[in-house]
Amino acid sequence: MALMEWKEHYRIGNDAVDHEHREMMDLINRLDDELKLGGGARPIEAILGDIFRAISSHFALEERFMREHDYDEYAEHKHDHERLLDEIRDIMDGYEADPAGSSGRLARELDHWFTEHSKTHDARLHGRLGAHPHH
Repeated sequence: MALMEWKEHYRIGNDAVDHEHREMMDLINRLDDELKLGGGARPIEAILGDIFRAISSHFALEERFMREHDYDEYAEHKHDHERLLDEIRDIMDGYEADPAGSSGRLARELDHWFTEHSKTHDARLHGRLGAHPHH
C-alpha cells in the first residue's frame, strides 16, 4: 500500500495543478518504497533531492505567476511555501539519523500540506487566476 494516497479533499479543481500535486505524492511513495526495500543512502538521498527540487520548482512557478498577476495574497502564500521547504530541509538533514522516521514525517507533513494549503491558498489562487504555467 502506498504511503500517500490521493484523496478527493486534496483536489483544488484545476486539473494541471492537481496533476502536479499527484506527481509530488508519487515521489513520496517512491521514497517510502525505497526505504522498505532497504535501499542504500544514495538512492534515498537522491529521491529526497528529487522531492525537494520538484516542490521548489512548483513553488517558484506559482510565485512567479502570482507576481506577474499582482496577486493580493502573495506574501502569505509565499510564506507558507517557505515553511514547507524549511520542514523538508529539516527532514533531509535528519534522514541519516532516522531514515524510516524521515519518510513518515515527510508523509505527515505533506498530508497536512495538501489538506490545508491546497484547500486554502491554492484553491483561492487558482480559483481567481487559473493555472500557472508548468514549464
